[in-house]
Amino acid sequence: MYSHMMVGSNDTDKSKKFYDALFEKEGRADDKGRLSYGRRGSVFMVSRPIDGNPASIGNGSTIGFNFDSPEEVDAWHQRGVAAGGTAIEDPPGYRENAFGKLYLAYLRDPDGNKLCGLHRPAQ
Repeated sequence: MYSHMMVGSNDTDKSKKFYDALFEKEGRADDKGRLSYGRRGSVFMVSRPIDGNPASIGNGSTIGFNFDSPEEVDAWHQRGVAAGGTAIEDPPGYRENAFGKLYLAYLRDPDGNKLCGLHRPAQ
C-alpha cells in the first residue's frame, strides 16, 4: 500500500547519526540532502521541509517498522535509545488488543517523530 514514509528534520546530520544507528546501515543522501533507508521494498526518508518552515512532529502520527522477532524489536529499540532517541509509552513487550497479540516498542527520534517497532507472532 505504501511506497515510502518521510519525516521532517531540523538537523539532518543529527538525524543521519540516529537513523544510521537505528537501522544499522548508512542512509543514502540525494542532491537535496534527503536521507533514504530501504528495507524489503519499503523506503523511509528524512528531509528538511521543502517549504522552508521548521519541521514539526505530527500529533497522533506513528511510523511502524516490521520485524521478524521480539529480539529484533528489542535490539532496534536499544539502538535507538543509545543513538539519542527517547523510549516512550510502555517498555517493549507483548500487548493484546483488537488487532491481536503484538510485540511493540516505541521511540521518539531526535526531532520528536514517533516510531514503533512491531513483531506479529503467528496466530
